Amino acid sequence: MSITVEEIFETVNMTLRQHFDIRTVTLGINLKDCMDRDLDQFCGRVFGRISEKGKLLNAVADAIETKYGIPITNRRIAVTPASILLEPLPRTQTAAVKVAKTLDAAAAKADIDFIGGFGALVHKGATSAEENLIRSLPAAISQTKRVCAFFNLASTQAGINMTAIEQFGHILKDLAKRSKTGIGEPDYSLNIGISGPGVVKTVIEQNPDCDLTELSEVIKRTVFKITRAGELIGREVAEKMGIPFGIVDISLAATPKAGDSVAQIVEAMGVSRMGRPGSTAALALLIDAVKKGGSMASGNVGGLSGTFIPVSEDAGMIRAVKEGALSLDKLEALTSVCSVGMDMFAVPGNTPADVISAIIADELAIGVVNNKTTSVRIIPVPGKKAGQIVHFGGLLGSAPIMPVPKLASPKFIARKGRMPAPVQALRN
Repeated sequence: MSITVEEIFETVNMTLRQHFDIRTVTLGINLKDCMDRDLDQFCGRVFGRISEKGKLLNAVADAIETKYGIPITNRRIAVTPASILLEPLPRTQTAAVKVAKTLDAAAAKADIDFIGGFGALVHKGATSAEENLIRSLPAAISQTKRVCAFFNLASTQAGINMTAIEQFGHILKDLAKRSKTGIGEPDYSLNIGISGPGVVKTVIEQNPDCDLTELSEVIKRTVFKITRAGELIGREVAEKMGIPFGIVDISLAATPKAGDSVAQIVEAMGVSRMGRPGSTAALALLIDAVKKGGSMASGNVGGLSGTFIPVSEDAGMIRAVKEGALSLDKLEALTSVCSVGMDMFAVPGNTPADVISAIIADELAIGVVNNKTTSVRIIPVPGKKAGQIVHFGGLLGSAPIMPVPKLASPKFIARKGRMPAPVQALRN
C-alpha cells in the first residue's frame, strides 16, 4: 500500500483537529487447547497465555502509536466462548466465576482495557454447561472489572430462543442489583477498529449545499482514506507481533468527547435533531456510504462495519434523549438500518423483567427477519427513574434514564419456547 505525502498531512490534520483515532486493536486468542478437567490447571494456562500476549499487544501498540502519531484508544482481547472452555469442568457457578476472574486478572496483568468472550451461543438451545454459565453471569460480572459477556440468543437459521430471552430479563435485573454502576479462528489474530465521526462530520459541514448523491460520495471518499490509514497500522501491529492480520472494522463509533458523535453527523446532514423524522433515512445513507468507502479501501473489511449508535457513548444521542427527540421506540426504529442494535441505553431499575425480555425479543426479531446483526445492551439502573442521569465513566460515558412502559407482553414472554427461523426460500 503506497501512501502519499499529501495523505500523511491530511491524516495528521484529522488526528489533531477532528478526533481521528484507531478506536481499538483487538487480539483474538484461541484457548481451546488450554481446556482441561482440572480447573486450576486450566486457569493457570489461560492466565499465562493471555497475560503474555496482552503485554506484547500493548508494547507494539504503544510503539506504533508513537511512530505514526495516531492514537490507539483501546486495547482489547477476545477469547474462545467460555461455554466451550467450560465443557470439561464441573457444572458449578464457582468454576464459572473462577474462569471469569482468571480472564479479568490476566487482562489486568497485561493492562488490557476489555476482554470479551465470557458467553455462549444459545440461539437454538442451551447445554448444561451453558445453563450454568448463564446462571453464573451476575456473580461473575459483578466480581470482575474488565470482562465483557455476550450471549447469542437468535439467528436467521435457528430462529429466536424465547426461553433464554425470558430468563435473561431476570438475569439482567439480578446483575444490575449486584453491580456498581472463536470457533473457526486461528490461534491468534489481530483485528483493527477505526473510528472517525469527527472527520466525517467535518467534511459534511464543508459541503452544505451538495445533494444527497454528492454527499454520499463525499462520505465514501473520506472513509476510504480513514480505512487505508487504519489498515496500515493494523497490519504493522500484526507483523511486529508475528500473528496473522484479521479484519478492519470500519464502523463510525462515537466517544463521549465533544465533536466525536454519530448523532451530530446525522444532524450535520440536515436533520434538526437525532431521533426526529428524517433520522432513519439519513442514518441509512451514512451507513451505506461508510461501507462502500471501507470496502473500496480494504479487502479485509469485517466485524460490524457501518455505524454504531450507542446512547451513553455519544454526546449527540444523550442530548437528543434529554430533549425528548429520541425515544426508545425511535431508537429501535433506527436499528433497522444501523450496524448493530439498541446499544448502551439505561432504563429505570424497577423495569419488570418481562419488559426487558420483550425489548430484547423485539430487537432480535428485527435482526432475524431482516438478515442483519442486531444486539441489545440494556442497563437497568437500581434506584434511578426516567429523566435522571447515570455516569459510567471513561469510554462508556453517561446516559439519561429512558422511560419504559411498565407493562408489555408478560403472557407472550411467559410462553417461552423457540420462534422458528423465517423462510429462506420456497424452492430447493
